[in-house]
Formats: sequence, C-alpha cells, structure tokens
Amino acid sequence: MTTPAVSATALAGLPEPRRGKVRDVYDLGETLLIVATDRISAFDVVLSPPIPGKGIILTQISNFWFRRFAGLVENHLIETDSSRFPGLLAPHEGLLRGRSILAKKCTVVPFECVARGYLAGSGWKEYRQTGAVCGVPLSPGLLEASPLPEPIFTPATKAATGHDENVPFSVMESRIGTELAQRLRELTLTLYTKAAAYAQTRGILIADTKFEFGLDPAGKLVFIDEALTPDSSRFWPRESYRPGGSPPSFDKQFLRDWLEKSGWDKTPPAPELPPDVVAGTRERYLEAFRVLTGQESPWPST
Repeated sequence: MTTPAVSATALAGLPEPRRGKVRDVYDLGETLLIVATDRISAFDVVLSPPIPGKGIILTQISNFWFRRFAGLVENHLIETDSSRFPGLLAPHEGLLRGRSILAKKCTVVPFECVARGYLAGSGWKEYRQTGAVCGVPLSPGLLEASPLPEPIFTPATKAATGHDENVPFSVMESRIGTELAQRLRELTLTLYTKAAAYAQTRGILIADTKFEFGLDPAGKLVFIDEALTPDSSRFWPRESYRPGGSPPSFDKQFLRDWLEKSGWDKTPPAPELPPDVVAGTRERYLEAFRVLTGQESPWPST
C-alpha cells in the first residue's frame, strides 16, 4: 500500500506536541497520545524526505513486541486501536490509524538501555580504539560483526540535542542508583536474549537493540517508547550473515551507508535522500515487519 508521507502532525483541538526525532507526543492529561510520523533520522539528524508509511510499520512492530513480552515486563500501552480512542481524537482517526497509541505517563529513565550480541556500529568503532565497549573488555582479534561470547549491556546517555553518548555502567549506577541500574541491566539482557532467540527462528539476527524504560507513580518499571524496531535495532538476515564487514540488513544501515558515501560531514543540514534510497529503506522496514510478525501488511483494515 502506498500512503502519503506524514512528516509532522498538528491536531486541531489538542495542545502543541513535543516533537522527537520520529514521534509527536501529545499530553492528554492522564495519558499520552504518541504518534509515529514518517520522519527518519541518522547520526542524530532528521532527514528529508520522510519514508512513506514508516510510522505505521514502526508502531505495528513495536506493538507486536510489547504484547509478546507483556508477561515479562509491564509496558506503556493503554490502547492501540484508534477507533477506541477518546472522542476528542475522533476527527483525526484517519491520520492516527495504525501509527498511534494511547500510553501511560511515566518518569523516563535518562539512559538508553543497549544490548549488544554482535560487534557493530559505535561498539565496533570503540573496540578498535580501546579493545572494549563502554568499559566492557573484549577478546582481541574480533572482526566487525563478530558474535560476542555473551550479550553485553552498554548504556548510553539520552541527549535532548546532539549525540547520545555511550558510558560505562558505573556512570549509570552513580546517576540513578545501583539497584535500579542493575534491574535495568538484567531486564535489558533478558528481553534481548528472548527476542534474539525468537527472531533467529524467523531468519533474523538481532545484532543489537536499545530499549527505554520509565517509572510509574508507584515506582514500577515500565517498558516504553518503541520495541525492537528497525529504527532501534540492527536486523541481519541470518542466511547472508558473515563476520568481517557490515552485513546486509533490514534496518536503516542501508541509509547510513549511503550517507557515509555521500561525503556529508554529519552536521545539519543533511543531503536530500534520493528516491531509490527512500524506496529501499521503506522496503527493508516492511520486510522486517513481515518476517518478524508473520503478517503480510502492517496497515490496519478500515
């Protein structure tokens, strides 16, 4: 299905949203309306043009994983069917369908919780310089995309602007307390291990992923934001995986690779994405949805 791209939302009758790199978040009082637009970012810069339908694909992949792990950790989902949203959102139901959720309000833990099962991305760059990733020492002689002996937890600071920064676990402990930091490390690695085992049965290797968590008013941990999407993870086709380079992927590495070759210095503005990169990125996201969920289309029936 071809849908017009949604680069931003402005819903009449609602307050101005808080805009992230991808999501527009509306405060409805006791709940949040989270709308996944079709914006895409790389190297912490929002790119143009958007990827048509990407917000729907991301939302449906996240909802699949949130439901799969509902027995393991509470998540922020209140309602995923836009036809059952509050009446004040009814005029916008066409726009919201498939790309939005009603979510619980939480106090966000100010760290990205990253799990890595393979050596890639910023972890690979850091390993080449120091032999470690976020203070976790690794064996010498590993190649790009090498599997790690066991998954590692590598937190990162959440930057409102600019680049997130990988930090040692000790930094996380000092800022949020040892007990909470250890709970987050254990939960992150458990979620990653279970997700990676499932994905492997579907022919996908999850090289790494990042999670976000919040605390509800009672102090209970809540799984928030997004879950194991091509925006937040590296998905590699198992059949074509080989260590020693950047494997083919079902995520935005395809787009990152194009940007790396474009000569862009990674400061705004970014070069405009050509049509073939937009189409190629969209198809990779769609393929990730199809393979992981076993469903043909993320678009909800009308």
